[in-house]
Amino acid sequence: MALYECVLMARQDISSSQAEGLVDQFSEIIETNGGKVSKKEMWGLRTLSYRIKKNRKAHYALLNLDAPAAAVAEMERNMRLNEDVIRYLTLRVEEHEEGPSIVLQARERRDDRGGGRFSRGGPRGDRGDRPPRPEQPATETASVAASETQETPA
Repeated sequence: MALYECVLMARQDISSSQAEGLVDQFSEIIETNGGKVSKKEMWGLRTLSYRIKKNRKAHYALLNLDAPAAAVAEMERNMRLNEDVIRYLTLRVEEHEEGPSIVLQARERRDDRGGGRFSRGGPRGDRGDRPPRPEQPATETASVAASETQETPA
């Protein structure tokens, strides 16, 4: 049997539990046709780069499969027929990666940093790696410039 990775995108209108149900349904198709699903990852609701079938967001999921080609073809046929699946991509790979995928690793790093894109106390502001700027006495230079303009008659 060959190794495959399948990423599918489901409509934004369905709930996350319904999206997990879809993944379970496709996993069951693989298992009934003699294959095995080694990993299921739900990536959650993510914004699309452009609209696909009038959807701006989609539920993403990753499946690592160890299955014969006929089982994968049957799963893809069911994905085409299911109206909740927007897009899918199945690739044959030499080996599956161990541990969480890159998408989940990036999410964990973002969560460890303390928030998302617009959170307070994020990466903006003083990072502590720069030396402080030298203080310039702004009041002295302003008073000297003002006194010079007053002393010269026009």
